[in-house]
Amino acid sequence: MRLILFDVDGTLIDSKAIIHESMRLTFQRWGYGEPSCEATRALIGLTLDTAIASLLSREVDDEILAMVSDYKDIYLQLSQQPEMQSLPFGGITAMVDRLARRSDVMLGLATGKSRRGVQKMLQTPHFSGRFTVSRSADDCPSKPHPAMVLECCDEAGVSPANTLVIGDTSFDMEMAMAARATGIGVAWGYHPTDRMLSAGACAVAHSSLALQKMVDDWLDGSRFDEAAEAAAFFQGVRAFQYA
Repeated sequence: MRLILFDVDGTLIDSKAIIHESMRLTFQRWGYGEPSCEATRALIGLTLDTAIASLLSREVDDEILAMVSDYKDIYLQLSQQPEMQSLPFGGITAMVDRLARRSDVMLGLATGKSRRGVQKMLQTPHFSGRFTVSRSADDCPSKPHPAMVLECCDEAGVSPANTLVIGDTSFDMEMAMAARATGIGVAWGYHPTDRMLSAGACAVAHSSLALQKMVDDWLDGSRFDEAAEAAAFFQGVRAFQYA
C-alpha cells in the first residue's frame, strides 16, 4: 500500500484571493500596514499564527493569537461571496478521482488550513469521500515540521518511505524531507520551482497531466525501503521534461 498526501491551498485549490483579502482586512482591523499580495502568498501553507508572526517580524504572542481568531471570522464571512470561492485547479479533481479508485493507494491531506476548513472542503462534491487521512493546522505544528506526514503515516499504516507528499511550497518539500518521504512540487501554486527544488523536491510538475505522469512513475516503481532510494529513483525522473 502507498500513501499520497496532498497539500490543499495552492495545490488542490486556488485560494490566494480569499487568503490575501482575509489577511489584509485582519491587519487593517488591528492597525498594521496591510501586507502585499506577494508577502502573503509566500507564507501560504504555514499555520496562521506562524504566518502572521512572520509578516510582523516577531514571535507568536497573545495579540497574534487574537489576530488569528479575527482572521478566521473574516475568512468565514468572505467565503460566502461568489468571487471569493476557492475552486480546484484544472484537471485536479479528475486526477484525484483516478487515484482514489486504485486499490493500492490511500489518499490524505497535510495542510495549513484549519480543521474547520478541511471539513468544509471534504464536504464539497469535488473532494468528498476521496481522502482517508488528514492533518491540519489545528492538529500538528506548522510545516515544515514533519508531524503532519508522520501522523498520517501512522494512522494509515504506511511507512514514510512509501509515502509521497505533493505540494506547492518549499515548506511542503522540507516537511517531506524531514519525514523521510518523497516530495513532488507543483508549479501552479505559490512558490517558484527553484525554491521547491532547493528545498528537496524530487521533481516539479507544471500541469495536472505532468503530475499524474510523475505519480504513476512513482507508483509503478519498486517499493522503497529507504527514502534515499526514493530520491535516487527521482533523480532519473527529473531528467525528463514534464510540462
